[in-house]
Amino acid sequence: MSEPKLVPGTVRIQVVSASLNFPDALQIKGEYQDKPKLPFVPGSEVSGVVVEVAAGVKNVRVGDKVCAVRQGGAFAEQVVAPAASVWLVPDGVPVQDAAAIPIVYGTADLALRHRAQLKAGQTVLILGAAGGVGLAALQLALLAGARVVAVARGAAKAQFLRAQGGDVVVVDTEALLAAEPAVPLHTALRAAAPKGVDVVFDPVGGSSLFEALKVVTWGAQYLVIGFAGGDIPKVPANLLLVKNVTMHGVFWGSYMSYRPKVLAESMQQVLKWFGEGRLRVEVYDRYPMERVTEAFAAILDRRVRGKVLLTMGAGPALSKI
Repeated sequence: MSEPKLVPGTVRIQVVSASLNFPDALQIKGEYQDKPKLPFVPGSEVSGVVVEVAAGVKNVRVGDKVCAVRQGGAFAEQVVAPAASVWLVPDGVPVQDAAAIPIVYGTADLALRHRAQLKAGQTVLILGAAGGVGLAALQLALLAGARVVAVARGAAKAQFLRAQGGDVVVVDTEALLAAEPAVPLHTALRAAAPKGVDVVFDPVGGSSLFEALKVVTWGAQYLVIGFAGGDIPKVPANLLLVKNVTMHGVFWGSYMSYRPKVLAESMQQVLKWFGEGRLRVEVYDRYPMERVTEAFAAILDRRVRGKVLLTMGAGPALSKI
């Protein structure tokens, strides 16, 4: 394939890593709301080295290590991205890991800090806490001084979450189902948070929403992040009414169009925390491009703890990394 063309305001990046996100898998299956015309190159998140900048670009220069987001086409050795969605990788963060930062940490920060206005001492319920965006939310909630109730499925994920440290209570849904008799999720959540939860971070959807709404406090904030469970639930508005619950839809990508300054501030803060060592990327596995189907299988089979990355062939710009 020919190299992507550079236009004013864009940056050419030699890709070191590309990040896999659950929406990428849904898009390939034709189950995502954005359905590009076939054939298409999937992926939206990369890290690498700037090899060329177009006119008008001031935030990065040739040779900079960066992470970036674009609408599709990220699973490639070179990409061209708008300069506004290209960020310098902080010192101390390996460039090969940085592809895992923008979307999940950006989503979690906008959700918790900007939308829910999370405060120290509050209790946050995180569903799907061992996945990429769930783990980002866990780290950011702890950084804010919150108490976390983290829900995941299976002993391996539960152990992984407990190893994260901090004020975290882990609920293993697989263990709840295996109990005799089976324990409803809301029962376990009430035991973990007797006073209720102030914020719900939900990338799962499905029946988990109904279970979570049973344990929210009056005036709680409910953050709808996605539907990794496969089902889009119908929200019981009566429960929102009687508990004065505020429900937020949080789609990080749309901030680029509607609130670019908010997104820019959020990314600046997130990357600052990474540079200070207060946040860290957890990479579950790395796959070469020829094994991309295995990488997607790991995500769809719910095996992943943290993030999955694709590694790209090293070009001449990468020789000094």
